[in-house]
Amino acid sequence: MGTGLGVLIMVLAGQTACAGPYQYYEGTGVHDATAAEIAGGWENVEETRVVLRKDGTAIVEKLDGQDFDFEDGWRFSGTGTWQLVDDDAGQVVRLALTTRTRVERRFPAPVAEPSAPEPPSAYSWSFYVDRDHHDGLVLFFMYGDPDIGNTYVMSRETGS
Repeated sequence: MGTGLGVLIMVLAGQTACAGPYQYYEGTGVHDATAAEIAGGWENVEETRVVLRKDGTAIVEKLDGQDFDFEDGWRFSGTGTWQLVDDDAGQVVRLALTTRTRVERRFPAPVAEPSAPEPPSAYSWSFYVDRDHHDGLVLFFMYGDPDIGNTYVMSRETGS
């Protein structure tokens, strides 16, 4: 009996070893943000700027890829569309880059593998909608290895 239980524990531990805190992240539980409240300028400390216009169009400047794409070091600029969606786990801003005008590399640039793919001509992000401790909105997505739980946070642009 003791040996069987030990084997079961080892199997379960092996199956969940890669399940970090954000690997299966579903959402913030925020359901009360409006599209009018989301519209405006957003920024990140990495000189990233995103403008979400009330008409559903967007301007993107130096926005990094999300999830494992972040490790490729691409920083996209261009125009696109956005929409606020709500599901059981909370609200998400879906941002689609439809016209890429520039691709830059993040500095310090990650070590590019010889077989690294070319940056795509179009790209999409899913930003979780959350509220900070002052009840202000923040947008974020996960980047890199999901076991680590890195978040790429966009704050309301100063002056917006």
